Amino acid sequence: MRTAAGGYAAALIGGVLLVLALSGCSSDDKKDKYVEKPVDELYNSAMDLLANEDYSKAADAFDQVEQQHPYSVWATRAQLMSAYTLYQASKYDDSIVAADRYIQLHPGNRDVAYAYYLKALDYYVQIEDVGRDQKTTEQAMQALQEVVRRFPNTPYARDAHLKIDLARDHLAGKEMEIGRWYEKQGYYLAALNRFKTVVDKYQTTTHVPEALERLTECYLALGLKDEAKRTAAVLGYNYPGSPWYAATFTLVTGQEVAVNGSATPPAAANNKDTQGWFGKMLGFVF
Repeated sequence: MRTAAGGYAAALIGGVLLVLALSGCSSDDKKDKYVEKPVDELYNSAMDLLANEDYSKAADAFDQVEQQHPYSVWATRAQLMSAYTLYQASKYDDSIVAADRYIQLHPGNRDVAYAYYLKALDYYVQIEDVGRDQKTTEQAMQALQEVVRRFPNTPYARDAHLKIDLARDHLAGKEMEIGRWYEKQGYYLAALNRFKTVVDKYQTTTHVPEALERLTECYLALGLKDEAKRTAAVLGYNYPGSPWYAATFTLVTGQEVAVNGSATPPAAANNKDTQGWFGKMLGFVF
């Protein structure tokens, strides 16, 4: 009897402990659930976290604004602030997703211009060194051009113009790096194509003078002297004060020329017309 009673008591105690354990779990679950708060309190709390540079928590806090008050004006603002906070946290891919979502949900909102601009920045800050793949640079270019096209009269467009120029220079630099490698290996036709791309597609970049000089080198290496002279003439006319002009002058004529940085070549200093020295020497008019 004692054994049966003891077993019954043990079972009873075990049952009580199980109930208590389940009650404890239920209590813990309740603690984990969020308590709905006023929208302004949630938003201000998220802004405080952002000001303190606690970006991870700030992004979550802005998400809470939308989750708890999805149809409020604050929720719309919180969506864009979440994208910005993710950008500050260097979570660029997540920021792009958030910016795209804002654009899709609020295409007519007055702040949508900033969403496009922020998306462009997410790509722009990820631009890799010219030694690596330039897919991100091209994506940045496209996103920046979209800002300019859609919002031409905004401060975002003005800054986008500057970044587009820098991105184009970066892409030209990539072409130059590949072209130099081909030239060094003796693959002159492949090198020509790269340098021509720079001259034709990236005319406003800083790499054009060197590209023209490299083209002259490749033409001479291939025995195409007339093409080399024409290219040298273009360089001499458009960039007379460039060190690349001096190098090309020596390459074509075998003579040295001083580069003083002046827009007028030394050999043409006494002439009043605007034809470059190479143009005079070779009889080409541009």
